Amino acid sequence: MSESGIAWAARLAAHLPGIETSSWYGTPALKVAGKGIARLRAPGVLMVLCPLGLKEALIEAEPALYFETPHYAGWPALLVRLEAIDDERLQDRLECAWREKAPRKLVDAWDAETAAK
Repeated sequence: MSESGIAWAARLAAHLPGIETSSWYGTPALKVAGKGIARLRAPGVLMVLCPLGLKEALIEAEPALYFETPHYAGWPALLVRLEAIDDERLQDRLECAWREKAPRKLVDAWDAETAAK
C-alpha cells in the first residue's frame, strides 16, 4: 500500500455517488450525505461500517484482515488491517458501508445505472 489509508479508500470508493472525504471524530474519513462510513482509526487501521452478522462472519473467516476491539464489540463496525487487505476486498467493504448509510434514492439510482451497463 503506497497511498495513505484514507487516500487509498477514497480512490476505491470514488465511483460511489455522493462519497466525500471529510473527518469523523477528528480523523480522516469517508462520508456519504454527511454520514460517516469509514475512518482512519489508527495508522494502518481503517474502521468501516458493517452489518453485525457480516462483521462476525468476516472476522471468523479472515482474522488476518478483519478484527474488532472491545470498543467496537456489538457495534456495526469492522476494523481492517490495511497492510493485509487487497483493493477488491476493501472496495467491497466500502461499498457495503456506503449502502448502509447512503440515502435509499441514491442507492436505487446507482443500482439502476449499474444494471443498465
